[in-house]
Amino acid sequence: MSDDTNQAVAEDDWAAAMAEQTTVPATKAESEIFPELAGNTVSGGLANDIDFILDIPVLLTVELGRTKISIKNLLQLAQGSVVELDGLAGEPMDVLVNGCLIAQGEVVVVNDKFGIRLTDIITPAERIRKLNK
Repeated sequence: MSDDTNQAVAEDDWAAAMAEQTTVPATKAESEIFPELAGNTVSGGLANDIDFILDIPVLLTVELGRTKISIKNLLQLAQGSVVELDGLAGEPMDVLVNGCLIAQGEVVVVNDKFGIRLTDIITPAERIRKLNK
């Protein structure tokens, strides 16, 4: 198969995986914080305002775990070395956007590529509460 055909098949698999998702209705807290976005219809002015920011790139990171290591131990690492992380096996992965936790999820594999299925979304109210700490 050509690279274009492989890419089209991979995109179809990802599209099928994305289609399995269900849309979760906004919680009461979300609708109170963003009342203009709570409805299903978008006013003409709001649509134009949102279109203005839709192409801004953000960095999405999935974090498996973390650890602290001394420079001495870091320099001793070689191929095949194992570094212990603080995350537990089977624990949800953290999903960060520009370094801010927005969700947690589980790893999935589609066509030999890793992805993440979101299992828990952090509400805007929770994000604001974490910023105030």
